[in-house]
Amino acid sequence: MTSSADAQRDLIAYLDFHVESGVDLALDEAPHDRFREADTPAPTLRRSAPVREAQVDAPRLEQPEAPRRELPPRGDPPPAPEKAPARTYGQSASAKPEDAAIDARARAKDVGTLEELEALMATFDACPLKFTAKNLVFADGNPAAKLMFIGEAPGADEDRIGKPFMGRSGQLLDRMMAAIGLDRTKAYVANVVPWRPPGNREPTIQELAVCRPFLERQIELADPDIIVCLGSPATKAITGTKDGILKARGRFYPYAMPHRTVRALATLHPAYLLRQPMQKRLAWRDFRLLRTALDGKA
Repeated sequence: MTSSADAQRDLIAYLDFHVESGVDLALDEAPHDRFREADTPAPTLRRSAPVREAQVDAPRLEQPEAPRRELPPRGDPPPAPEKAPARTYGQSASAKPEDAAIDARARAKDVGTLEELEALMATFDACPLKFTAKNLVFADGNPAAKLMFIGEAPGADEDRIGKPFMGRSGQLLDRMMAAIGLDRTKAYVANVVPWRPPGNREPTIQELAVCRPFLERQIELADPDIIVCLGSPATKAITGTKDGILKARGRFYPYAMPHRTVRALATLHPAYLLRQPMQKRLAWRDFRLLRTALDGKA
């Protein structure tokens, strides 16, 4: 009698025999001759036509027509653009300096008060400095005082605030006035040029010429007894001297107004004294001379 272990061993040996003989696949119950099938060419597969899906008629969206450009008739040329009206020299910064100075003089002589003069200068566009500055720096102090200080041009602080001598040089000027018993309630302060030059440079000859009529009219309306010229540009503009400030300082010059002649004292600018402190001794001499003149002793 055969044991179950022997039967299992015989079954495994039978399967190994078939595997070694190439029978390793069992596809179905019917036997197949794989060698004969290998010699027979494989049938050509015919690809069926794709089934077309039923087409659904979708509504067509109509495209809007592009607007047609109306072309002008061939015989009519297009109209020429209108030319802008030419600006006069009193309305443009591109005016010639000589024309701008003439216009400034004509306008300045018609104003009757300092307030009117300031309003006129605020609307005057023929000086290029106006378009690079922030504010018009007209004046400060007491316009009824008998003493008038005239500087060169506004600096950055003055341009920002809109009044002359507001920075470090203005603080020094206040101390210089206080040393001889003065303050801004007893003096009128202005500049040769009321707009700040870019970069704090000196005003050009053309800029001085354009602004000069306004300065002259400002002096006439303030009508001081004594003018103090602070620095070389103010001294040359007021007195007409060609001397440098170190030579011109400490001297009185005549300044003619339409109805009378007053005296103009040349001295050093406070900004120069900040750069050259040793020269303060010269300015002190000039201010002592100014005090003597205000007291009627010189």
